[in-house]
Amino acid sequence: MVSTDSHVLPVSTTAATATTTQPPIVTAVVESQPPAVRAFVNGVTETVRGGLSRSRPWSELLDRSAFTKPESLAEAATRFRKNSAYFRVNYVCIVALILGFSLVAQPFSLVLLLCLAASWLFLYLFRPSDRPLILFGRSFSEYETLAGLILSTIAVIFFTSVGSVLISALMIGIATVCVHGAFRAPDDLFLDEQDPAAVGFLSFIGVPTTASVAPSASSAPPPV
Repeated sequence: MVSTDSHVLPVSTTAATATTTQPPIVTAVVESQPPAVRAFVNGVTETVRGGLSRSRPWSELLDRSAFTKPESLAEAATRFRKNSAYFRVNYVCIVALILGFSLVAQPFSLVLLLCLAASWLFLYLFRPSDRPLILFGRSFSEYETLAGLILSTIAVIFFTSVGSVLISALMIGIATVCVHGAFRAPDDLFLDEQDPAAVGFLSFIGVPTTASVAPSASSAPPPV
């Protein structure tokens, strides 16, 4: 007589969990890389957003009634100095737009520049410093990686069309800004002396504002 009793064997979950557990190295890479990328992107986003929040109205920048011919070179220089302090963020946006359009018009240069930027980000900036770079079965130290990236940057900038595109775009952008700053009469522009705009052309990047310090100093009670 055949017994119908079936022996149920216990199933262990150790093997299943062992197959799904990642090695320590993979886990460290997965946990360390995305936060670094997110922190970098968040920092750039906050910097750009903070800079754009200080831009002047574009209608004020393009007011045709305010354009007049300067009487002398000294007056043109004075106008440019005042306009660059007032419209500094708008001028940076104009140069960036001209640079972007120039790169879009040259797809090969754009691809080379993106590959170069990605190499710097993922091979040097976001790579753990205690882990050497391994390519083609060879280990590269920190200094070798940095030297290779610097040489690659020099080769891409000076031996391809990337350098000429960047230089020509920057020259066009700077010339546009200079012409606008010289012919735009700044008589109707009111810039506070404590405004951070008067500090520099790119002062919105990591420069504390002095306008917040002035109220606290002025509101201090007089000495008895």
